[in-house]
Amino acid sequence: MILNIQLFKILIFEFFLLILLNGCTIKTKVIQLNAKEKISGRLIYKNSFDDLSDWMVEQVPGGKVEIKNRKLEITDIGGCTVWNKTTFSGPILIEYDVLVIKDGGPQDRVSDLNCFWMAIDPENPENIFGKKNQRSGKFGDYDSLRLYYTGMGGHFNTKTRFRKYVGNGEKPLLPEHDLSDSKYLIQANTSYTIRTISNGSTIKYYRDDLLVFDFRDPAPYTSGHFGFRTVDNHMTVDNFKVYRLASK
Repeated sequence: MILNIQLFKILIFEFFLLILLNGCTIKTKVIQLNAKEKISGRLIYKNSFDDLSDWMVEQVPGGKVEIKNRKLEITDIGGCTVWNKTTFSGPILIEYDVLVIKDGGPQDRVSDLNCFWMAIDPENPENIFGKKNQRSGKFGDYDSLRLYYTGMGGHFNTKTRFRKYVGNGEKPLLPEHDLSDSKYLIQANTSYTIRTISNGSTIKYYRDDLLVFDFRDPAPYTSGHFGFRTVDNHMTVDNFKVYRLASK
């Protein structure tokens, strides 16, 4: 009788362990980056744009950021950054869908599908949104931050660039990070899936299955904020997700 009770307890333990392991398996997703590369991650954050409560808007007056049809819609004149309020720590993959609108509107300029990630203020690393850090939305206001930046289709959709801001105004541009080939630029009214990867020293930026930037950083940034960035543009964003990756 005692033996049967012990066996029953073991079976119950194994049953719940199996459920736990299956649950962990379900939560881990294999993300196909392109035909040759895939990566596994566990979803740790998702935003469906029901409202702006998780976002901080910095925008030059005259522009507008709003929620329409459960999408973030940015209409900008002089510069805009929409920050997620969560501090994300690596290794992570950030994923979202974007579309630049050209439909006859005054700001329907096909340009500047940009973003910041792993951003902090070196002078106030615990709070990038503190009173001393209030920014107008102008691009130069971000030179003092420490972050990674990709500007896709900048300069009237003639350049796509990657920079590492070092936090003191320096943001060097390496020749291999200054692209002008048409395949790296953007098309109007076309939905793109953007993925940024910060996995140890490996920093990558994908547009759909195209690996645009693959940077090996000897002193990588491992935590900070993400922000959508644009200027004089009309665009939408949805399906914002963050995945925890296995450590390298």
